Amino acid sequence: ASRRVNWAIEDIIGGDKKLDFSKRLMPESLARVDGLGFLNEDEKRVLNQIRGHAYLSIFGLVEEFILPFVLDHVRPSLDKDDYRVRAFLQFASEEAKHIQLFKRFSREFQENFGTECKVIGPPAEVAKAVLAHRPLGVGLVILHIEWMTQRHYLDSIRNNQDLDPQFKSLLKHHWLEEAQHAKLDTMMIEALAAGMSEKQIKEGVADYLDIGGFLDTGLKQQTLFDLEAFEAATGRTLTEAEREAFITVQHQANRWTYLGTGMSHPKFLETVGALDPAEREKLEEVVPAFC
Repeated sequence: ASRRVNWAIEDIIGGDKKLDFSKRLMPESLARVDGLGFLNEDEKRVLNQIRGHAYLSIFGLVEEFILPFVLDHVRPSLDKDDYRVRAFLQFASEEAKHIQLFKRFSREFQENFGTECKVIGPPAEVAKAVLAHRPLGVGLVILHIEWMTQRHYLDSIRNNQDLDPQFKSLLKHHWLEEAQHAKLDTMMIEALAAGMSEKQIKEGVADYLDIGGFLDTGLKQQTLFDLEAFEAATGRTLTEAEREAFITVQHQANRWTYLGTGMSHPKFLETVGALDPAEREKLEEVVPAFC
């Protein structure tokens, strides 16, 4: 399965493969711009596009810690199961490719959008903070991200005819490879948890939640960056009440996009439940805060 899907960056971006800025990039279920009644349709589209830029940029950000983690996981096995090693090395290679794809997308987006859109980071600092946690906690975050990617594309993007076709193409190609990564990451979790005590598993899940809290703080900052980019792109300064509504709605939209959709994914919960049913119940109690 690890070799079934493969594409090259130059096949899906650049040249005549351009974004159509007359269209939205993100599905409304993730962007949540329509609930901001003080914005007109053009302003909602601009905000949606800013969110689309942040979306792929944040994927690039998280893949900067996924890549070294996967390499660290497979390194002790380089002389063992050849098929498994090849599958994980392919996983790592694809993550490296995605990082390059999203950097190229960001450059092309900002050249044509015409306004700087800041993104949280820097990636190396985020990776350092995340990778300081227990391996099981980091592995669960990565599995969460893989299932989150699946859910976004299958539930909201694949059959959505209102979105820019080029952006959809990028998401489709990302999804195709991430679909394989979810299976591999589940294997990685099982390997990490093998032989662990109940206490160690609970500590791993606690670290998963700690990393989620760290990322949530970043999402609040990303919301402020998106507000700054929106005002610069539209030339409109929101009132204090409008700014408060913008931040509340958009922060919660970001929380659902990056935290809620992964944490509540049935396959993710199934994996956590197999480790410790009580920890699954704990996550199910936490999820509503991110909806």
